[in-house]
Amino acid sequence: MTAAEMRAAEARAIAAGTSGFELMCRAGEAAAAAIAAFYGPAPALVLAGPGNNGGDGYVVANALRQRRWPVEVAAVAAPATEAARQAALLWNAPVMDIADAESRFVLVDALFGTGLTRGLEEPILTKLHELAHASSVIVALDLPSGAATDNGAVLSPLAPADLTVTFGAMKPSHLLHPASASCGRVVVADIGLGEIGTLLFRNGAPHAAALSPDAHKYRRGHVLVVSGAMAGAAWLAARAAQRAGAGYVTLASETALPPSSLVVQPLAEIELGRADAIVLGSGLGRDAAARARAEAVLGAGKPLVLDADIFSLFANDPAPVFGLGAVMTPHEGEFVRLFGDLPGDLPGSKVDRARIAAARSGNVIVLKGPDTVIAAPDGRAVINDHASARLATAGSGDVLSGMIAAHLARGDAPFEAACAAVWRHGDAALRGRDGLIAEDLVGLIR
Repeated sequence: MTAAEMRAAEARAIAAGTSGFELMCRAGEAAAAAIAAFYGPAPALVLAGPGNNGGDGYVVANALRQRRWPVEVAAVAAPATEAARQAALLWNAPVMDIADAESRFVLVDALFGTGLTRGLEEPILTKLHELAHASSVIVALDLPSGAATDNGAVLSPLAPADLTVTFGAMKPSHLLHPASASCGRVVVADIGLGEIGTLLFRNGAPHAAALSPDAHKYRRGHVLVVSGAMAGAAWLAARAAQRAGAGYVTLASETALPPSSLVVQPLAEIELGRADAIVLGSGLGRDAAARARAEAVLGAGKPLVLDADIFSLFANDPAPVFGLGAVMTPHEGEFVRLFGDLPGDLPGSKVDRARIAAARSGNVIVLKGPDTVIAAPDGRAVINDHASARLATAGSGDVLSGMIAAHLARGDAPFEAACAAVWRHGDAALRGRDGLIAEDLVGLIR
């Protein structure tokens, strides 16, 4: 949930009869339970801000004290909201000025949570980092102070948390870079907001597709990969489609390859209507011949995975005709070339931009990166954090394209196919080792 969605959910709960202080007590108690489960009793310092995040901190301090933790509280200012003032009364013990605070084994950052619009100012910023550096365990309530809520932005340098306890639902910045890198382990505490309603989700493991006892290669799906100037990239996509479950894979290429289970034919000899899904762009090239091959395939009316060179070939077209229901897999540079200069043309977070592009194109957008976002034209979006930096290697995007095509070929809807393949792609990299190359990645698909 975004900061605005979270405020709206809290407002609905309050309108239904739950006070803001009750929500704060639930949040603080849940956070204290998470902290106690994460690390045993130890001297703790809670840093409290003036708003509701600071109020959560007072409740945490009281709950840890009841668990016989030695706890101290330091504040940057007096509580500024009614709920936070009530929480401070619940603490009912001395509160020192943050300037006088000394480090303790556990530091609880309850300075500023969701909705922050500007970074921490001096001397608070320096003091936070001084205390964090001298602490052994750092816990953030909602988000590390200095992180924006909705777009992963870092508004001021963050004190990286070992544990972040957030309330009601994850926030986009728990998954979007660069802020997500400082959140550590993220725990979501249920504070009784009820059905929150959202179109944004964290990607999860797909259900494994069981093979029917009477399955044969065509029922498992026929994937066509169109090659061109760089046959190796297309070969990676084709191999990945096989490993991801496609029963029959054809590589449209005029380049001879060693004998294998791939069927290799010139594009002109292939009956496009027999394919269940087509990968277009991997190794295609950017010349007139490549464009002619692309145009021949785009009119086939088959589920498409569009990648790599296809975005350069059609970057200058005012309205590229890709049809509807394709899966487009650009990285940031390709995305900009195709959908316009950023952020002027497509403002907002990575999620916002992917959603706008999906709505404009009528296609599913897979905006790749360490925090890949998958967006559908109907507004659904998923952030994938099940991945590894090992994917930053040439050819890994071609592998992903082949995997998406395998899911399309077996009948998955475009959005579900993209989500499943992105998770499996990241999972393969997580099971790899440093030095992994795209060919290794193909062999790790499961």
